[in-house]
Amino acid sequence: MTRRTLHTARRTALVAALALTAGLTLAACDSGGGAPHLKVSEPYMPQPVTEDMAGAFFVVKNTGDTADKLTSVTSSLSKDVTIHKTVGTKMEQVSSLKVPANGELRLARGGYHLMFMGLKHKPVKGDKVTLELHFATSSPIRVDVPVKATDYVPGK
Repeated sequence: MTRRTLHTARRTALVAALALTAGLTLAACDSGGGAPHLKVSEPYMPQPVTEDMAGAFFVVKNTGDTADKLTSVTSSLSKDVTIHKTVGTKMEQVSSLKVPANGELRLARGGYHLMFMGLKHKPVKGDKVTLELHFATSSPIRVDVPVKATDYVPGK
């Protein structure tokens, strides 16, 4: 190889390496590496005390670098499932709840929770209620929620 051919080969290799590095960097950015990554844990529904209303609680953990929002919930138990927050002694409906990046959204007694109005049947301890959680950007998540005793407290 001549000196000129060697120089051209090195330059070509350097340009190719830079192009490959740039391409991999763009691919990593484009692959959704920063997208929300959601997982639901600790779901439960206390056995309702009335025939027509129930509540449910759970945790949505986001290990992704981008926040998301819980926008709605559907269930065959009720046509009317809404997201609420407790403010003092009253409940207020909210349109969505933020699931922070690298954080969690916790639905718990005395705070955020789901309300099921106009139940098709009253679930009892031992039943499972299927929910589908809908988010602003992530795909829906199906959750089987166990029905616990009316006075159930997680971790006790």
